[in-house]
Amino acid sequence: MHYGTVDADQVAALRILLGPSSWLRQTTAFARALRGCASRSAGGLLIVGTPDDEPWHLAAHLDQESRLAGIPGLAPTLVRWVPPPGAPPHLRVGLSRLEEARRGETLFVVTPEAAPAPLLERVHDARKVGATILALDAGDPELDGMAHEYLSVAPGLAPVSFDAAQHLVSVAAGEPARERRGLRARLAQVLDAISGPQAG
Repeated sequence: MHYGTVDADQVAALRILLGPSSWLRQTTAFARALRGCASRSAGGLLIVGTPDDEPWHLAAHLDQESRLAGIPGLAPTLVRWVPPPGAPPHLRVGLSRLEEARRGETLFVVTPEAAPAPLLERVHDARKVGATILALDAGDPELDGMAHEYLSVAPGLAPVSFDAAQHLVSVAAGEPARERRGLRARLAQVLDAISGPQAG
């Protein structure tokens, strides 16, 4: 079974369904690496995708988890290929920011397609100056070869969609530092949203 698009309240139910698999452990380990890198410095987590697929969704979730967990470094800077003129400051950070990456910062590449050559070049340069490279992709040998940590969500092979994997990673990245709600409580909320509260 393949689990497609989910919202944040469905993550707990998804984790229960994935519980017996090793895939959830891999996702959690990757999120732990992300959290460890992100906590080093506020503003030092750079998240970038491809020209046709910018990781808006994951950036928003990480920003939310940053606030909930009290981890400023988990709030990402969304790096865009062609920021539109007049965009607000947080939406007009261009690729030149990757060229300024330095030791202690993290470049998080998120793409369900093969990373284009210009992105691979910037990833290589960022790694060379000491930035930590993380990748969430669909199986990209060149990108994975440069990454310190990567999680591949191979179409047809991974038990979740690329979108669902992003939810799992963002929630797991913020969990240990904030008060956790039990999986049963969160699952109950999901079931209530689907079928309505059960009479007690």
